[in-house]
Amino acid sequence: MFGIVRPCSHRLTDGLKTEWMAHLCGLCLVLRADHGQFARLVTNYDGLIVSVLTEAQAERTPAQRRTAGPCPLRAMRTAPVARGEGARLAAAVSLVLASAKVRDHVTDGDGVLARRPVAAAARRVSAGWGRAGARAGAALGFDTAVLLDAVDRQAGIEASAGPGSSVLTVTEPTETATAAAFGHTAVLAGRPENVAPLAEAGRFFGRPAHLLDAVEDQRADAATGAWNPLTATGTPLAEARRLADDALRGIRLALRDAHFTDDRLVHVLLAHELRTSVDRAFGTTTCAHQGYGGTQPPLHGNPYQGGGTRGPYGGNPYMSGPHGGGPGGTPPRPGDRQGPQRPPRRGFWAGCAVFVGLCCTCRLCCAKEYEGPWSRKKREGCCRDCDCPDCSCDC
Repeated sequence: MFGIVRPCSHRLTDGLKTEWMAHLCGLCLVLRADHGQFARLVTNYDGLIVSVLTEAQAERTPAQRRTAGPCPLRAMRTAPVARGEGARLAAAVSLVLASAKVRDHVTDGDGVLARRPVAAAARRVSAGWGRAGARAGAALGFDTAVLLDAVDRQAGIEASAGPGSSVLTVTEPTETATAAAFGHTAVLAGRPENVAPLAEAGRFFGRPAHLLDAVEDQRADAATGAWNPLTATGTPLAEARRLADDALRGIRLALRDAHFTDDRLVHVLLAHELRTSVDRAFGTTTCAHQGYGGTQPPLHGNPYQGGGTRGPYGGNPYMSGPHGGGPGGTPPRPGDRQGPQRPPRRGFWAGCAVFVGLCCTCRLCCAKEYEGPWSRKKREGCCRDCDCPDCSCDC
């Protein structure tokens, strides 16, 4: 499971955890029912936000839920799951973006995809997902060409980016794609007045979605020589954090201009949990179940300067010092050995095998922590217990 909005289940009060799981399972089951078992691999946390937005704008009816049978990912429990156009749009978007990502990995020759037979099989899978996503989008009146165009432009933008370039130029295709998906939820819900504000919220959501991935991967990319937007453009972490915080404010303002029937889950995911994701990526907050000890002192001072600041490994890894990177706050060089190093990413098929194992052992659902099938990042089971502080809303 991947995505930047991974809510802490104990903060989803007043039945919101059940609602969130209903949308997550609904996306997974729509993918299975409409596109086959293998398509469930593209289920992701961020894709279900499209389903949540669609339902939040419409009047609630019994037809929006059905009871699904026992599933290993729910510890063999039944559960109410979301169904309808929102879940189908989320599935279409997830398929198209997953298709483009696989195609990008094939082009780059990542891992086992450098081998011709494996690359050929991956191309067929990618093409099938792309066609399925396009058909599903067309049935809902959503032109997935805008997503494909954004992905196609990404490679050229990255190739032309260099020191001094704006990192927002690199994030623009992601912003455009998420804006289109968010805006179309208003069309499906019959709320044309919401198209503009939700498209704006989607644009702002795409920015941290891209930036947080770059922040989390910067050390590993530096070690392997992989391209990273922050390193390539020379964007300091302080500037990346400022841009992410600006995006969070933009999302809140845009959501205030939209009209919802029930916006509780939307508000929690996009106003609170997204901020938690930003804090987590920049190491400015921790949670007891995330494997960092859970007893760290609170953060103080500027998180992008040395002294008085604690990240998950005791300090800011991008600043000089006993736990930091190179001199002057530069990212560590490939030969540096400071701090823990993330293992290399798994190849596509190896990741699929690990994903199946995680599903069959229920770790995706119930484990406090597990290793991502492809990225090998630390993830949290969506039904695990949590003892981190409650979230209080001040907005």
